[in-house]
Amino acid sequence: MNRIRLAHVSDLHLPLAPAAPRLRDLFSKRLLSWLSWRWKRRSVHRPEVLAQVMADVGGAGIDHLAVTGDLTNLSLPDEFARARDWLAAQGPGAAVTAIPGNHDALVDTPQAEGPGLWSPWMGEGTDFPFVKRVGPVALVGVSSAVPTAPFLASGRIGTAQLKRLESLLQALESEGLFRVVLVHHPITDGAVSERKALTDRAALRAVLARAGAELVLHGHSHEAAIASVPGPRGPIAVVSAPSASAAPAAGWGLVEVEAANAAWQAVVSLRMRDADGRFSAGESIDLQIARLPRPER
Repeated sequence: MNRIRLAHVSDLHLPLAPAAPRLRDLFSKRLLSWLSWRWKRRSVHRPEVLAQVMADVGGAGIDHLAVTGDLTNLSLPDEFARARDWLAAQGPGAAVTAIPGNHDALVDTPQAEGPGLWSPWMGEGTDFPFVKRVGPVALVGVSSAVPTAPFLASGRIGTAQLKRLESLLQALESEGLFRVVLVHHPITDGAVSERKALTDRAALRAVLARAGAELVLHGHSHEAAIASVPGPRGPIAVVSAPSASAAPAAGWGLVEVEAANAAWQAVVSLRMRDADGRFSAGESIDLQIARLPRPER
């Protein structure tokens, strides 16, 4: 399987349960997010919009779905369970990969009733970074999801995870794989305000500059954007998917990768929904990246 088609969705913000959360569950940062949901976000993040996006994804003949976080809103246990059911409806772990976002780490939540429920769609257990191999493509899941103080939506990867990531990227390159890094927060400067930013993004960019990657996919900003960061053999494309449920400008990203002789040929295109629920092609980028051949076995 030399040609792979990946779909990238992010920031689903699946609906809250009809019944209001218990008062004891709101004695935390969750209260602010619940009020935000009640006053504004529930009218923006709509299940029928997400259904339209996923129908468009379903018609694209994809091989794998990557979800870059914020499946929940308040990090409530029933939200994690319903997000698990949503992931299961999209396919098994062999066909779907997910990482958490800041809303999935709004407060400390036990793994057994939180992100641990998504382990079939992550790596073994809940260790980060993890790898999913899809033909010649390696999806590298990185977690930037950490609890933060009220009014902050920032992220952090941490020294230990960054160290493991560098070694992992180097090992995957030696296997001759197309490395796609999945992270929730943007890794470029200025993509979001500082209160929402990845605090150690400079350290992550330094890892990528040394170890390399072929592509970085993220969400969080709710905006479609294509940027780049330095890599050891040239720029690394960085692509942001818009929210998959936000009306009216929801959307998703399509990544097509093919191994051709001594180079990777890849096309990354954004599919955007208009106010009438129709989809059209947005910004796109063509990539030709020199590659190392797979070692003989």
